Amino acid sequence: MSSITPLVQSVDWLALAPPTLTAAVALVVLVADLFLPAARKPLLGWLATAGLAVSALLLLPLLGGGRRTFCLPAHPDVCSYVADPFTLVIQFLVLGGALLTALLSIDIIKDQDLPAGEYWFLLLSSAAGAALLPASRDLATLVIALEVASLPAFALVGLRRGDRLSSEAALKFFLSSVAATAVMLLGVSFLYAATGSLHLSRVAHALTGLPDPRLATLASAGVALTLVGFAFKTAAAPFHFWVPDTYVGAPLPIAGYLSVVGKAVGFSGLILVTVQGFPSYADVWGPALAVLAALTMTVGNVAALRQDPRRAHSAVRLLAWSSVGQAGYLLVPIAAAGYIRDPARAIGSTVAYALMYAAVNLGAFAVAALVARTRPANRISDYRGLYARRPLAALALGFFLLCLAGLPPGIIGLFAKVTVFSVAVDAGLAWLAVIMAVNVVIALYYYLQWTTVLFRGAETAEAPEATPAEQQPPRTGIPAPLATAIALATVLGIALSGAPQLVLRFASGALL
Repeated sequence: MSSITPLVQSVDWLALAPPTLTAAVALVVLVADLFLPAARKPLLGWLATAGLAVSALLLLPLLGGGRRTFCLPAHPDVCSYVADPFTLVIQFLVLGGALLTALLSIDIIKDQDLPAGEYWFLLLSSAAGAALLPASRDLATLVIALEVASLPAFALVGLRRGDRLSSEAALKFFLSSVAATAVMLLGVSFLYAATGSLHLSRVAHALTGLPDPRLATLASAGVALTLVGFAFKTAAAPFHFWVPDTYVGAPLPIAGYLSVVGKAVGFSGLILVTVQGFPSYADVWGPALAVLAALTMTVGNVAALRQDPRRAHSAVRLLAWSSVGQAGYLLVPIAAAGYIRDPARAIGSTVAYALMYAAVNLGAFAVAALVARTRPANRISDYRGLYARRPLAALALGFFLLCLAGLPPGIIGLFAKVTVFSVAVDAGLAWLAVIMAVNVVIALYYYLQWTTVLFRGAETAEAPEATPAEQQPPRTGIPAPLATAIALATVLGIALSGAPQLVLRFASGALL
């Protein structure tokens, strides 16, 4: 009697613990919202924050393990979920970013009368999908994780009921993301038809020697469409048009969440499909991503430079365009990976830059949320004299902006930019390094301009006409969760600036 190959896959629950616990807490929050009276709804925020903190702590037992699960029984090295160093670093970034977002959200939910149960359920669900994505090693899981991270974000952007800006932002975000997903799914279907597999390792092997020229054409189309889909998700130009209006219309914590966690999701997926799924097409995606990087950083920085300080929401718009410019820097090492013999090593620079960017950008959004309590229109001109009113907040924001600019005392920003620049030069992309250097100089102007506003005297000229948001009574004081978020981001930025070798360790190591 012949033996039968078992079809049941083993499950490593410890490897799955971080995203699984986050999803479980989301369900607990949703159910608890049905039974808690209105006066006790704030407990949901603390429950969600605690859940994210515990999920992040569950990464510690996975350090150095290289665990994997959902593997094919006959091929234990072909798995759908892998908890390697790349996965753990991105999961730390995602869960840490979601934790800071939760701290920013606790009081804003009450101030803006947002539905607490729905808000926390959607935020945790999105974080669970974002934590699942870097561990995904097959195209089906990758797309599902991407949509689990994205779909709740649509609702979070439009959660301010009756707000025209919020509704328009959610609609624009939804339509652009759905178009990206449709394009990506078409690309994935082409790749499956050409290679007969969805696992990235098998797709990579099959793409190296397709016997039929028609299958090779189909696979090339699949690679191109998949990359276009991820270009939407990473807000790479010219697929960035949804970013400014979405950030302005969303609650400020969600804008910060999208700028950090949303980008981490897009870039980690892009790294996986290029480096692990399509290495044989490096001569195609390498130059394409290099052009996208140059275009993205230029469009983002030039648009940020043109922001009118007196325009309503100009501070958020500047941060939005700045995030587009930063996305261009993040694309540079991925593009360089297509030109070097060991592409897995190049992506360390992207991960290192992403860690720096996550801490200081969320910190900048935290200070913006603080200023919005008394200046709801959030103009850049509203930050004039912030040092006289709130010296610690002004110093923190100044530090964050200098980190983004790459100037001392923001040493971590300088080191991160140098590592990205070095990767481009080592890969022979001197033209891209020159464009990056020009863009860094452009960015210096608007970052320093905003920084100097913080320390100028209070505005004495006639103020612009108040918007409906500004006609509401301002909220004074600094809530403890918001102060904690600003303090955590500041401490993390200072710690990284004091130990820039951490950046070099990520930039020189092979995470995949």
